[in-house]
Amino acid sequence: MNRPSSLLSILGICLFCFSAHAQDPSVQKAKEEVKTILNNAYEQDKKTTRQLWEYAEVGFKESKSAALHVQHLQEAGFKVTTGVGGMPTAFMASYGSGKPIIGILAEYDALPGLAQEGGNPQKAIIANKNAGHGCGHDIFGTASVSAGIAIKKLIESGKIKGTIRVYGSPAEEGGGGKVYLVRSGVMDDVDVAIHWHPGNKNEVTMKSALAYKSAKFRFYGISAHAAAQPEQGRSALDAVEAMDNMVNMMREHIPQETRIHYVITNGGKAPNVVPDFAEVFYYVRHPKRDKVVEIFNRVTKAAEGAAMGTGTSMKYEVIDGTHDLLLNKTLADVMQLNLEAIGGIPYTEAEKEFAKNLQKSFLGTIPPIEDAQKVFPMKIEFSAGGGSTDVGDVSYTIPTVGLSTATWVPGTPAHSWQAVSCGTTEIAAKGMINAAKVMAMTAIDFYTQPATIQKAKEEFIKQKGDYKYQALLGDRPPALNYRDN
Repeated sequence: MNRPSSLLSILGICLFCFSAHAQDPSVQKAKEEVKTILNNAYEQDKKTTRQLWEYAEVGFKESKSAALHVQHLQEAGFKVTTGVGGMPTAFMASYGSGKPIIGILAEYDALPGLAQEGGNPQKAIIANKNAGHGCGHDIFGTASVSAGIAIKKLIESGKIKGTIRVYGSPAEEGGGGKVYLVRSGVMDDVDVAIHWHPGNKNEVTMKSALAYKSAKFRFYGISAHAAAQPEQGRSALDAVEAMDNMVNMMREHIPQETRIHYVITNGGKAPNVVPDFAEVFYYVRHPKRDKVVEIFNRVTKAAEGAAMGTGTSMKYEVIDGTHDLLLNKTLADVMQLNLEAIGGIPYTEAEKEFAKNLQKSFLGTIPPIEDAQKVFPMKIEFSAGGGSTDVGDVSYTIPTVGLSTATWVPGTPAHSWQAVSCGTTEIAAKGMINAAKVMAMTAIDFYTQPATIQKAKEEFIKQKGDYKYQALLGDRPPALNYRDN
């Protein structure tokens, strides 16, 4: 699409203005001060991360993890409201007054089935422990809280003016915590939202996420002796398997970008008893939210057909649903400069050795270890993204920007034992402090650049278009027990 030369001129002027502003001595002094604050907090932040790694609490069960973050924020002088959005482990911490209001997002839930020894390049499951931080939310929450506290200190000393908020968001992994925060209205007055995520490279997030919708499909049959009187039974497990077969056949007839995954969470208790109850948990993903709804509805039809064909009944419960990620280049340009100023993650010789040993367990193409030291150039991908995030719902409410840092060895897959293993290393801690610095420095730019916020809001309105936000999970209350199975 060709753009008018006048528009290009305006963009050039804006970029020039930002570059000139970036040289403002008071802004640079504030950034240096915030880096010093975060350097001084580094050892304590490492301890916090390790505590959260040990807790490894799953979605909506993060009572100790949330309490630890709340404690640190209250001790720092924030006013903290807990139980936000109907979620006992959610919180909103605020300091300052007036505009702009900058929100920093924090996550802290772990994933089930990933209890792995920290710092071990070999797979070593921890006995009698279920969950592990395979997506690095122990590091995520700590960096976000630390960045918020650093900004608070600048507001307190009069270096910048406005309000800083830290939003504690539980159950990102399938529970949709931020959807309930958005739906409750606690973010309606926020000007810009900042987030980050642990990863295996240093880059500003300009890749859209997949929208998705999930549900648990529950089938109810009639129990009977599977050998003596099978004709008296109606198997709920048969219904689950019939549904799964139909959905798997459906894969040939849906857009290729679609992702559908499921696990049978309850298939009966004994082979010689016809199961009178069975449950299967489904995720449906696609780059476009309307397509997700369309394909999800087809999945429910398969469930209805499976029940009809097996003489059972079916009910389903929508568990979660999130939007794709709305990108904002205006904000991303600011964050990219700050990420480049901070740089990548240097490795010691011992860390290089750990990385080489860990990479032996990877499949596919393995990137060089030196990638951890790089800051990757911004690459905009509007219809890409292999995962989903409830940050998407925030991005349809507020101009939003984020980044990832190399808290894991290059090539480490998310949701893996390798990611859990990296979580206790100095590699992860260095990625954590880098993320905190970039978020805090970026926030300083937003506090001191009202024109940038205004431009970001104009881009946000243009990107969103006529769409009026509606939560894909509907009006259901938080699924506080979705991890009970």
